[in-house]
Amino acid sequence: MAELERPERLQIMLTSDELAALENWRFERRMPSRSAAVRELLRRGLHADGFLTAAQGAKSQDFGILPNSGPNSGIVDGASRDQGGGKL
Repeated sequence: MAELERPERLQIMLTSDELAALENWRFERRMPSRSAAVRELLRRGLHADGFLTAAQGAKSQDFGILPNSGPNSGIVDGASRDQGGGKL
């Protein structure tokens, strides 16, 4: 059996109004799935909170909540940025 690209599962409970809002947002943006929509909303929420800032030149293939970490990821966390830090 092939290994899953995203093996972690997160289950959440929503009201019917919350689900309708998610579905409306998803369809307006032509998101391929609920999972993709939730990941994008999480990514945007984390970014708005200053948790992560994408490096200049980031590609759309890096789509997800958290890009791959590593020495060349170009991810700067909010704490490092606020203290004058740099790339992780």
